[in-house]
Amino acid sequence: MAGLNDILEGWKKDGIEWVRFELPDMHGTSRSKTIPLRHALGYAERGLNMYGGASVLDSRSDVVGGTLYNEERRYGDQLLFPDPDTAAVVPWADRTARLICDARWYDGTPLDATPRQVYRRVLERCRAMGYEPVTGFEYEFYLLNPETLEPLFSGYHIFNTVRNAYVPTIGRILELMPQIGVDIITSNCEYAGSQWEINFAPGTGLAGPDQAFTFKNGVKEIARNDGYLATFMSKPFGDSAGSGCHTHISLVDAKSGKNAFGDADDPQGITDLCRSFIAGQLRYAKAVDALIAPTVNCHRRRRRHTFSPTNISWGLEDRSALLRVKGGALESTHTENRGPTALSNPYLVGAALLSAGLAGIEQGLKPPPPSSGAPAEDDPSLEPLPSSLAEALGELSGEPATKEFFGEEFLKVYTAIRGHELARFADSVSDWERREYLELF
Repeated sequence: MAGLNDILEGWKKDGIEWVRFELPDMHGTSRSKTIPLRHALGYAERGLNMYGGASVLDSRSDVVGGTLYNEERRYGDQLLFPDPDTAAVVPWADRTARLICDARWYDGTPLDATPRQVYRRVLERCRAMGYEPVTGFEYEFYLLNPETLEPLFSGYHIFNTVRNAYVPTIGRILELMPQIGVDIITSNCEYAGSQWEINFAPGTGLAGPDQAFTFKNGVKEIARNDGYLATFMSKPFGDSAGSGCHTHISLVDAKSGKNAFGDADDPQGITDLCRSFIAGQLRYAKAVDALIAPTVNCHRRRRRHTFSPTNISWGLEDRSALLRVKGGALESTHTENRGPTALSNPYLVGAALLSAGLAGIEQGLKPPPPSSGAPAEDDPSLEPLPSSLAEALGELSGEPATKEFFGEEFLKVYTAIRGHELARFADSVSDWERREYLELF
């Protein structure tokens, strides 16, 4: 912990008084404890205790039976151990810094179902194959009135300069994110009224999902500080655009340090390795769909002619396909999966798409021809993506390869959580049902 001690000493000189120990939960939400700076090193060395089931609560924070970390552990504590590489001052919080943590039980065993641990295992697999992943996440989100839960303005104003900076909160996000290590590269209002997309540079290894985790939780905090509600809900309004998270991945050859996907001499500009990576994402698209569209609401975003993919397809610069290959400069060639929703967890999305692509490389898979002519979403011969979370969970459990991708512990935890949410959803009575049946019948 010598390196961390130097970090803490630096924070002390800079007037930092509080340190958050943050644990990414199953939904990508930050679960944390805040401690005085003077106690941070001691907790870092011996671990900071936190309820062991914190990372496997469902979307309502229900304690769900059968998730392995609750009654099976007698509701005992886990220990949080900070990753010094994630040390950063939180510029939107008073005299506060943060450390993203990994979790272990008291005997030193890691909690294998925690999302950061799931991604870490896939990262190790990727490195063992001789590659370093570079991942980028493009989030769309809405800013809403926190009392009425309504948008700040209506209509379709994508790229409208006045709307781009409609409220000072957007400017604050652009200003503060680089101070915590999230390198903003573009910002604009999106298709729907009160919807924005703010993009940041991709990250190598764990830095990719760590930055996405920081961005999402930071946007919500900044918005709340300014009197707004920021939501990454996939489809908050039935008559308005959904919010996605287009996920970009490339592989860098560990020996040469060069992009492993681009080939200037190839007619399509890509290597055979890239083709196999594409084929793997297509082959396992249904099997990992429950991780990239993880709630019942996510599937409401999946509609034709909305730039949200509905089938298993790929194309060169094709926004209607599930998987879009982006070229340009040779070193920037990468895949863009357009399936993940803004509500998804970046660690699990990264683990899902990277696992599928690596399996394609290991198996030497080849993709079908890319889409051409009509948009991919209009091709009736292409296999549709799952139309519901229940269907997607069935695909996740029914595909033997997912045990290798994510581990049995994670699969048991995840299916129990999402199954519990589905049961609650089935028991709920919607506004539509009341409007349809209450008076007339």
